[in-house]
This record gives sequence, C-alpha cells and structure tokens, in this order.
Amino acid sequence: MGSRRVLVTGCSSGIGLSVAARLLMMCLLLSEVVVATMRDLEKRGALEKAAGDALNQTLEIKELDVCSEASIKECVNSLPDRRVDVLVNNAGVGMIGPLECQSTAAVKEIFDTNFFGLVRLVKEVLPDMKRRQSGHIVVMSSVMGIQGLLFNDVYSASKFAVEGFCESLAVQAMKFNIKTTLVEPGPVVTEFERKLYELAETMDLSKTDEETAKIFREMYLPYSKKIFTSLGQSPEEVSEQTFKLITTKDPPLRHQTNRLYTPMTALKHADPTGRLPLDTFYKMVFKHDRKLKCTKHLVRPGKENGKTSYVENVKK
Repeated sequence: MGSRRVLVTGCSSGIGLSVAARLLMMCLLLSEVVVATMRDLEKRGALEKAAGDALNQTLEIKELDVCSEASIKECVNSLPDRRVDVLVNNAGVGMIGPLECQSTAAVKEIFDTNFFGLVRLVKEVLPDMKRRQSGHIVVMSSVMGIQGLLFNDVYSASKFAVEGFCESLAVQAMKFNIKTTLVEPGPVVTEFERKLYELAETMDLSKTDEETAKIFREMYLPYSKKIFTSLGQSPEEVSEQTFKLITTKDPPLRHQTNRLYTPMTALKHADPTGRLPLDTFYKMVFKHDRKLKCTKHLVRPGKENGKTSYVENVKK
C-alpha cells in the first residue's frame, strides 16, 4: 500500500466496521493509518474491540456525518496536511416498500445520505488528491445501482445516481492519476438489513392498494428472506474483496462482490431495449410458484459453445 492514510465512513457496524478491521491487519505491518469514522461516536465500541492494540496507533476513530459539510470539513481538517490517500465511502441507508407509502421527506433523506453524502465527501478530498496527483476513491454501491428491483425504487435510484456520478467523475480523475472504484455487493447479511426488514413487516401500507400491499407482504418479504439466506454474503466477504481492491495497483471501475448476481448485468447488456431483464424479473416474481428456485436457476451459469452463459438460462 505504501505510506497512505485510508478514511472509511460508516464504521459503527456492518461492512464499514469489517472494512476498517480488515485494513488494520495490513496497517499493523506497514505502519499505515486507518481513519474510521461514524456519525455517532457512542457506537464505537464494536470497532474498538476489533482494533485491540491498534487503537490510537494505526487506527483513529473520528466523528463524521456525511449529511453535514461542516462535519466532513472538521474531520478532514483534523488530519495532518488534510491528507486522504484512499477514501472509502461506505455510509448509507436503505428503504424498501411501495412508493405510495414513502414520504417525500423520507425519499430525500435516502438521497441526502447515499448520494449527496458521497458528493460532499468527494468535493472535500478531491482538490487535495488532484494537487498530489494521487488518490483512490472507493464507493460502496450495490447491484441495485445496475438493475432496479421490486419495491426498492428509491434505494435503487440513489445507487443509480452514485453509479452515474462515479462513472462520469472517473474520466476526469484519471487525468490526475486518481483511481475510482465502485464496489457492488448483492444482499449482505448485516444488522442493518435485519432491522430494515423488521420495520418493513410492520410498515403502514394504508396509502397503497390492497393488491400491492398483499404482493409486498405475502410475496416480496418472504422471498427476500429466502434470497438473503441462500445468496447473501457476510460483511467479511465484502470487506475482503474491498481490501484487495484498495491494495491492488490497477483497480477496476466496477467490481461485483457476489458472482451469483452477474446475470443481472448480463441481462441488461444482452438486450439494449430493456425487455429481456424486465420480462425476466416480472416472470420470476409473478409467474412462478417457486420463485426462489427460479432465481437459483437464473444465477446458475449455463454453457454456450463451451463457455459460461447466464443469458441462456434465462431464455430456456
């Protein structure tokens, strides 16, 4: 890694906590510094426990709220020479459910964290990275930033915004020798996800129609639980791959952590009209009694001319 400082956001739990802990293993050997940040420092206990002797040596825990420009500036200003060599933007929030049941204020909050939080951070560190002609911006995105999914309209939209922002910025960043990487997990089994689905089970669905409410409660929620059980990754799996992306010399623009979700990208690129992925997901949800089996069939690689083919499985 060389002598670099890595700033990670959203480190109180889940992927952010795991990324910070994984980075510490390398930093202890190379005298690197990880600046692990979170909005509420009262939630630092899990990270301190994971850090052990590295706390205040190769690990610094700082307060940072991605929804506050002042908080971001204060954190960056507290670093020697304001130097951030690697930014890992992990802080994020989720939202599921029928669109009619989401308030405009709640939708704005999702974008304020997931998209504008990233914009605020990059605006703060990018000028210094340009000046040094060096840096790496690593962004925790999602496969839902590539393909939208049922009842994830707003969350997917926020991740689509993240993807477009980073893809556009990456071209300019290359001119200044700054790397950009989008990390795109599928379902990840975390406390964050568990609480999200717990809230969804009791959410007020009175503002939507009866059929939509039934689809959400009786189809989507049970189906999602099965998907998380059968296909979900652990935070450690995602953080290990993120660590490799940070330490490699030539990181990609995009990296999907769960290869079982590669078909989502394959479907989209296979048919520029959008009909193939749209019809596939519609049939997967509404035309199959055994939806989970259909999904497993979708993500199981087939063979076409001796090569792996996900699209062929969809067409069969």
